[in-house]
Amino acid sequence: MAENALPEGYLISADPQFLDLDVIHGFISNSYWAQSIPRALVERALHHSLCFGIYHGSGQVGFARVISDYTTFAYLADVFILPEHRGKGLSKALVATILAHPELQGLRRWLLVTLDAHGLYGPFGFKAVAHPERYMEIHRPGVYEEKAG
Repeated sequence: MAENALPEGYLISADPQFLDLDVIHGFISNSYWAQSIPRALVERALHHSLCFGIYHGSGQVGFARVISDYTTFAYLADVFILPEHRGKGLSKALVATILAHPELQGLRRWLLVTLDAHGLYGPFGFKAVAHPERYMEIHRPGVYEEKAG
């Protein structure tokens, strides 16, 4: 199998009609980065993002979304592969597909935040922020619990 190639039987698509909100919300709402996020917020986020799904047979097994102005900036978010499909190169194929998407070419800056997937993103050119002192954030870690309550 060539690097970043999909194993037989898998498909990556950016067609939103194939997205399985149950699978996506089920994974993301149990993730370290969006624990307890309400389903309605996930649905809204998908509606306002360029989404990519990985499918095997009739089911969705992976996902990622890009938040972008399609001109200068993109943020890669919510990347996951279901545990039973990991170790097959799917995440590499997904990131390669996203970075090659025609609407995402020529961007000046890509960002992402990860706790433990630096080894996945590094070979694609992602690296630590050169000047972290220039970056600022508003971070509200309890916001999803507040909405659920």
